[in-house]
Amino acid sequence: MHNYRNNDKKIKCLIWDLDNTLWKGILVENDELKLAASVINVIKELDKRGILLSIASKNYYNEAMKRLEEFGLDEYFLVPQINWNSKSSSIEKIAELLNISLDTVAFIDDQQFEREEVRSVHKKVRCYSEEEIEKILAFDEFIPNFLTEESSSRRQMYKMDIERNKDEDEFIGTNDEFIKTLKLKLSLTYATKDDLQRVEELTLRTSQLNTTGLLFSYEELESLIDDERYKFFVVDLEDRYGTYGKIGLILINVEEIDKWRIKLFILSCRVMSRGIGNVLINLISNLAAESNCELYADFNKTDRNRIMLITYKLAGFKIVKTDNNKVLLKHDLNKIHLIPDYIEINY
Repeated sequence: MHNYRNNDKKIKCLIWDLDNTLWKGILVENDELKLAASVINVIKELDKRGILLSIASKNYYNEAMKRLEEFGLDEYFLVPQINWNSKSSSIEKIAELLNISLDTVAFIDDQQFEREEVRSVHKKVRCYSEEEIEKILAFDEFIPNFLTEESSSRRQMYKMDIERNKDEDEFIGTNDEFIKTLKLKLSLTYATKDDLQRVEELTLRTSQLNTTGLLFSYEELESLIDDERYKFFVVDLEDRYGTYGKIGLILINVEEIDKWRIKLFILSCRVMSRGIGNVLINLISNLAAESNCELYADFNKTDRNRIMLITYKLAGFKIVKTDNNKVLLKHDLNKIHLIPDYIEINY
């Protein structure tokens, strides 16, 4: 029974069981496997919407992947967990590999026992029966607020991430040494109306790396573009593997002539390990110093964003005021803040 219509969290990844769910029949029993046209339609449409797909199935990996390849569907599924482990452990592994939180994960399985096992371990994972496949495209949690260019290419971006991570694991040397091989190119530009759909999507999809936990509607973001009280930056990143797309936004209040105040700093968790947070703060601090302005930052503590407070502190901010969960920080602009020479900066 579907009961998630009022859940505000959008699904980032739908994880499929195989036997009698994605296909009709049981692989290990040598059944003639049949694939419904409705399943193919759901898979392709979710992919267009930017919703990632994966598999948690109790089966033999090579045989299952061969069948998926024969059906022409293998390319749609990221980090499939096809083994004899519990479904809950497979789902946890998928979320870890894709670096997404479990409250944005959905699981579909024909067996009530498997759904209950997952619910008992991961209470935030939303579970569906195979009977709901044909209805799933109409469920609110599977309908993004916007379809952007980056939505339709999200799977490819994650595949590039997986390739990067694999190469990094095999790299002999330090994390910093690997980053130097990436040929990173960072662009900081003023937001335009063309950016707004992706920017709103970023605010809604990012909770760990959101300094204030604030969410903005499209209309609110649009009003900020031409507001002289704010500098509204969008961040793009690419490397030798390809583009990461728009991975961050920075909203700075410049209402006071000699003070800049970062009201919002959001960064995609896909790039945090690249040191981009520090680079951006150093870049902003240098721009503030060039403008002879003091630099402050707002931070609102949530249950998930502590890492952003650490990022601020490591980049030279110090707490000057605390009011319950609200924190005000100030940057020491007297120090020189260098940008690594292995990152090409455009702004």
